[in-house]
Amino acid sequence: MASEDTAPADFSALVNEDGKNKTNVKCDRCGSLILKSTNSDYDTTEFVLPLAKQKRQPVEQEAEEFTTETLKDFWMVKDMYTFENIGFSNTVDNRKYLTCADCEVGPIGYHDLETKKSYIALARVKHE
Repeated sequence: MASEDTAPADFSALVNEDGKNKTNVKCDRCGSLILKSTNSDYDTTEFVLPLAKQKRQPVEQEAEEFTTETLKDFWMVKDMYTFENIGFSNTVDNRKYLTCADCEVGPIGYHDLETKKSYIALARVKHE
């Protein structure tokens, strides 16, 4: 599995004094509302997500390899019904990847089936 590491970004301007999102969270591609302001908590749990756009693998490769990115800045949502608009993938390793329900871009985060918590990567959405 290939990995792309990115430089850490400063998201402090997006977090209010209570550790919640100051602004609405929207799809980076279509602008659909995903979360309203103050509906999620800032979390620095590190997680590896596949990139939305994958490079084609050579035909002779047997196993599927995905280009991934290690992220550590997330909006954590305790109840999946808090979302305004979100799609869930099939289960992969006891998790479901999250996508925009309107344009299906993703993954923008993941849902942990054990804890029932969802995580939206700050770097994969826009804040307005």
